[in-house]
Amino acid sequence: MERTGPPARLTGAVAAFAAALLAAGGLTALAPSAVAADADQARNGGFESGLDGWSCTGGSGATVGTPAHSGTSALKATPAGSDNAKCSQKVPVQPASTYTLSAWVQGSYVYLGAEGTGTTDVSTWTQSSTDWKQLTTTFKTGPSTTSVSVYTHGWFGTPAYYADDLTLIGPGGAPAELPATPTGLKAGTATSSSVDLSWTGSAGATGYNVYRGGTKVASVTGTSTTVTGLAASTAYSFQVAATNAAGESAKSAAVTATTTAGGGGTGGGLPTHALVGYLHSSFANGSGYTRMADVPDSWDVIDLAFGEPTSVTSGDIRFSLCPVAECPNVESVAEFKAAIKAKQAAGKKVLISIGGQNGQVQLTTTAARDTFVSSVSKIIDEYGLDGLDIDFEGHSLSLNTGDTDFRNPTTPVVVNLISAVKTLKAKYGQKFVLTMAPETFFVQLGYQYYGSGPWGGQDPRAGAYLPVIHALRDDLTLLHVQDYNSGSIMGLDNQYHSMGGADFHIAMTDMLLTGFPVAGDQTKVFPPLRPDQVAIGLPASTQAGNGHTSPAEVTKALNCLTKKTDCGSYATHGTWPALRGLMTWSINWDRFNNGEFSKNFDAYFGS
Repeated sequence: MERTGPPARLTGAVAAFAAALLAAGGLTALAPSAVAADADQARNGGFESGLDGWSCTGGSGATVGTPAHSGTSALKATPAGSDNAKCSQKVPVQPASTYTLSAWVQGSYVYLGAEGTGTTDVSTWTQSSTDWKQLTTTFKTGPSTTSVSVYTHGWFGTPAYYADDLTLIGPGGAPAELPATPTGLKAGTATSSSVDLSWTGSAGATGYNVYRGGTKVASVTGTSTTVTGLAASTAYSFQVAATNAAGESAKSAAVTATTTAGGGGTGGGLPTHALVGYLHSSFANGSGYTRMADVPDSWDVIDLAFGEPTSVTSGDIRFSLCPVAECPNVESVAEFKAAIKAKQAAGKKVLISIGGQNGQVQLTTTAARDTFVSSVSKIIDEYGLDGLDIDFEGHSLSLNTGDTDFRNPTTPVVVNLISAVKTLKAKYGQKFVLTMAPETFFVQLGYQYYGSGPWGGQDPRAGAYLPVIHALRDDLTLLHVQDYNSGSIMGLDNQYHSMGGADFHIAMTDMLLTGFPVAGDQTKVFPPLRPDQVAIGLPASTQAGNGHTSPAEVTKALNCLTKKTDCGSYATHGTWPALRGLMTWSINWDRFNNGEFSKNFDAYFGS
């Protein structure tokens, strides 16, 4: 039972007995020195007010109604990748005092602890609990300690855990003061749907609330964020306020930013639903050579595979038709160019695809960047092409150590590629078609890992396409990630998904259309792309690549993403009837497989 007041006054017989003792000299004092009352010092330990007072790493925490140990809410926190879903709160305490920390938890490898005690930090844990279990630990604060951080967390690779009724029993500390108002708010890169914001940190702040036009749109722990979901060509006003256990500061001075018009990323003259395929023009394999004139009418975008560099770092891209010795039925250059014009007259787009499995391209210098621009321009002009497809694979793109923010890349091969493509777009104007075909390792894996990571040691290629996509999103006509030749990838449900079925394509595409925090950092969110900028990349047959998906499963994926039917166990974050379509490797393999892939597309979209 809590004791909150001084002892009651002695009355009646007890008072008379005490007076007699005092008179006889048998009782020298009856008023002991005051002792600070012990009470629960944690704020919102029952999570009845959402996450008020709490901060969870990587946006891992949320409140749920079921299960709850008591009341109507509990904490649910989900580990993901290298994030163990740590949820913490800074609590004012008294120096040189003893505290008891308790919480009810449920799940596998759930930890409860306190740090910053000034003595020995403590923690306790349970290996596995399918029902509510109470964890308890005690600690003593140091002689000058005035606050401690109490926390719960899970473990890497484990499912979500739950926590409720967390208490910190001990003498109360000095009440926390409101943090200072943030300063230095400024707007950075603006796209047609997002604005990057940054500001100077405030003393005493544990988090920040971001406001758009007076409405809170984000809560973050760092001093930067990307506000998404904005309309093109629109001016917005932003403010930021600092938060801690005492509440929220006054809002900062406002800053105004205007989103862009969307540039050349508005469709590039493609039909509402488009079929994209790669044409083996410079080489032969088991699928056989297909002349440009013989490409079926189903294909809306034809990517010439491939333009390749004279050396990895030269930036000098060359393209030529397959040699007669390798492709006996190859057409002449004149016939090839005439067929391209005929396809374009029929409304098709023909692009040069740079890279591929064997064409490693690393623009390590500005000289290589400029050579890339001039050599690609020469190919486009010679063959009268509509634009460029970037199919950098292998080791073409990787991030230097310390390059940790996809919004502000510093790695030369990334910065130079972005600059080169912007130069090409500026040269050819609004009709220039720009597409990209990265592998999942370079895009969706960025949800868990980005580059070599904050401490090094990770594969520096992880997520390395994200800064390129983000910087060029207003110029991007179409992104078709290769949902094949891929390992298992974690989706936004924090579950791993494997290629070959509808589930993989649904989860991977949902990430692009919803956006996601890069490496779990809620202050660095990759904004969603428009659905008309996204197509699903698949192999045309079992011979074309690992991860072939049957027509029935392709149809399920399309149904889920465009109609929200046939979704299976994965819950998408929206419905996108404007999803642009499908991409495949390749036109040649589809013809070899009797047109199974293109026939399914035509049947679905009514072509």
